[in-house]
Amino acid sequence: MNTRWLAVGIWGSLLGVFTGIIAVPSASQESQIVPVKVPARLVAHGIIPARTLISAPKDAPPDLQVSGKFTQGRRATAPIVGLSGITLPLPGQPVQGFSSVVPDGNTFWFLSDNGFGSKANSSDAMLMLHQFALDWQTGASQRRQTLFLRDPHRRIPFRLTQEDSRYLTGADFDPESLERVGEHWWIGDEFGPYLLKVDQEGIVQTLVETRIGERVIRSPDHADVRVPGSPTQPPAIDLGRSKGFEGLGVSLDQRFLYALLEGPLWDPDRRSWEPDLRILEFNVEQEQWTGRFWRYALEHPSHAIGALTFLNKTTALVIERDQGEGSLTRACPLPQPCFPNPARFKRIYRITFDPNQPGQRVTKAAFIDLLHIRDPDGRAQVPLENGKFTFPFITIESLTILDAEHILVANDNNLPNSSGRDPETADATEWIKLSVPELLRP
Repeated sequence: MNTRWLAVGIWGSLLGVFTGIIAVPSASQESQIVPVKVPARLVAHGIIPARTLISAPKDAPPDLQVSGKFTQGRRATAPIVGLSGITLPLPGQPVQGFSSVVPDGNTFWFLSDNGFGSKANSSDAMLMLHQFALDWQTGASQRRQTLFLRDPHRRIPFRLTQEDSRYLTGADFDPESLERVGEHWWIGDEFGPYLLKVDQEGIVQTLVETRIGERVIRSPDHADVRVPGSPTQPPAIDLGRSKGFEGLGVSLDQRFLYALLEGPLWDPDRRSWEPDLRILEFNVEQEQWTGRFWRYALEHPSHAIGALTFLNKTTALVIERDQGEGSLTRACPLPQPCFPNPARFKRIYRITFDPNQPGQRVTKAAFIDLLHIRDPDGRAQVPLENGKFTFPFITIESLTILDAEHILVANDNNLPNSSGRDPETADATEWIKLSVPELLRP
């Protein structure tokens, strides 16, 4: 998750998935393949209001009946006014911050983010999965049910914030990516980073540490990371904060998961960050990392990825974005209100892999620009920008393929302090159905 409180600015084998995929040579001999820009057309647009709340379960402790009490670090003693008059704390739990989506027949399961942006301020934000029905004609969104994640069997080995009730909160995990394998959900987390296996009732079955060989990968928010006892001793971490598993894909035969880190790993030998992001292969049946990985090169070091989803055995889609939000037409310096860091780069790439060359970079073959979407049928529920529909949100994290021509995309609205539409208004959760046949072409 990336909010203003955090400050805007820091795939036995692959044969079942990537058969026939194009390889990229080693870093020193990389082919200079330029991805092709292809058009996108808006087919449907839905808006879920920012202040959409639900009640916590009746058996949840009183602390979880009200959320957002710690968004300024300490318990609020007075109302906290956010954008567009949204005041914290909130009575109940916000249905907001969607970080991943999985289709389920005619409905969709959305994964809520960690809450209010960090481990420190989200201890009263519950972790949830929401099932929604989306109407392509009207843009209406109907929530069918919500699963609150919990760990009554104590499969999580460290202390939870809500240790007695065992409900999971945003101080325990930052869930950013979601896939369903058989009867279970697999969730990619950023804090560990961890993989969580959850059943259809929202009950945790397994927690998996991230390993590369014998090396356990830890971010600053891993449960075992402690502040050193001396200022001369740096904490032993391998990954930057909020740089865990932002993307999670599953092979077509559901034997493997592929977890894409949002940030590079630390190279302890060279004492520097690796140049690329890693896509790590995980054996679902064995519940173990295989040790195989591929590399994803960002267009700029400041960029981040938002999602990973498979098109077929050889290709996948990845969201890559900058850290900006809002329209260039209202960029600062202008008379207030304006956008000090407007959106300039919001893309979805089609990428290809070689299953026989782990360790190699993926190839970016084509992309769509989410800031330049055609709307000839007048589907947009917001004004167009220079005749184009734009999706100028800082975090765009939900992506799934609907059929041979269409995809579904949704933003993470970072309630209540992200503002990609109006600099004085908290973002709603928006979803769009796009026609992108050239992007999905094999």
